[in-house]
Amino acid sequence: MKTMKAAFLAGLLAVGVACGYSAKSTTPPTPGTKPTIAALAPDNATSGGPAFVLTVNGTNFNTNATINWAGSAQSTSVVSPGTQLTATIPASAIAASGMVTVTVTNPGTAGGIYGGGTAAATSNSMTFTIN
Repeated sequence: MKTMKAAFLAGLLAVGVACGYSAKSTTPPTPGTKPTIAALAPDNATSGGPAFVLTVNGTNFNTNATINWAGSAQSTSVVSPGTQLTATIPASAIAASGMVTVTVTNPGTAGGIYGGGTAAATSNSMTFTIN
């Protein structure tokens, strides 16, 4: 009888260890809502000009979305939730003529103790012209 109890406990212990009970699985983040840019206002400026307010119109902008000017996040304000954002572009950003890429990023959200949440999503790009 003692041999059967010992064998049963050994088997139970082996099953418990094999299950990997101590390892917590994580869930990868789900894709975030991708914003879309429809228009920039203005869509051009004169090189050497003063700072200006850039308005980005589109869809699916989160309340914490960020306008990116040439890949650099700008301090962004929400004018109309989901559809319109603004950022002040400094004069130093338009000192030389050329083309600048503008995008909008919806940041990701954190998940719980097992991961999850959403991943950051960046919009299509639009070109701003500096004459």
